[in-house]
Amino acid sequence: MTGLCSQGPEPDLEEPTLVEGFPGVGLVGKIATDHLIDQLEMRYYASVDCEGLPRIGVYRSGDRTARPPVRLYVSDDHDLLALQSDVPIVSAAVNNVADCVTQWVVDHDATPLYLSGLPAERETKPELCGIATGTVGETLATHDISPPPEDGVITGPTGALLNRAAHREHDSFGLVVECSPQFPDPEAASVLLEDAVAPIADVSIDTDELLEQAEEIKAKREAFAKQMQAIGQEESSQAQPLRMYQ
Repeated sequence: MTGLCSQGPEPDLEEPTLVEGFPGVGLVGKIATDHLIDQLEMRYYASVDCEGLPRIGVYRSGDRTARPPVRLYVSDDHDLLALQSDVPIVSAAVNNVADCVTQWVVDHDATPLYLSGLPAERETKPELCGIATGTVGETLATHDISPPPEDGVITGPTGALLNRAAHREHDSFGLVVECSPQFPDPEAASVLLEDAVAPIADVSIDTDELLEQAEEIKAKREAFAKQMQAIGQEESSQAQPLRMYQ
């Protein structure tokens, strides 16, 4: 059985936006999505049950509830969904997970925001760029999100999701931010939230707490970031110059 297993009341949504948080380089998508769920107090809606995902239970400090590792949260007030993942997706499962999630997105007429990092050494604010599939490319220009400065690819589960959206000509956004190639990068995640997710999804997101707790977040997520590095470039969601694949 694959798909989503509802765990709560069906949300009252109309053409919702979905923010994807599979972990990748810099953990930018995961950090951004985790913060979004906390800030908007989004409620747990469903578990993602796609073949290839690890069958493990996840629990939190101070909470007796065990949940699956990949979950969907919802905010009815903001017409918003968020996909939260506490595990990396191994290469053998990427295609099936992408097909599974994409089918649900299409069936529910959702517009996904796929988040990825571009490894970069920097001394200034991370640069952000955006790509799109379907008919929503002009939305990026409306919100002053620049096109990519060079040819590139996005790998891992996020790349597979964009691939499926392009094949099906379904509307989606691919949002790429410069980030640390080695460590969790809350600053880059805050850029994704402030300059891309907030305007596209039409929500207000306070990232002050995210930046204030940057060092704590880095410390908590460092082991996870090392795990993402260990599984390799092809399996980890990240953007890379196209020349690396030619």
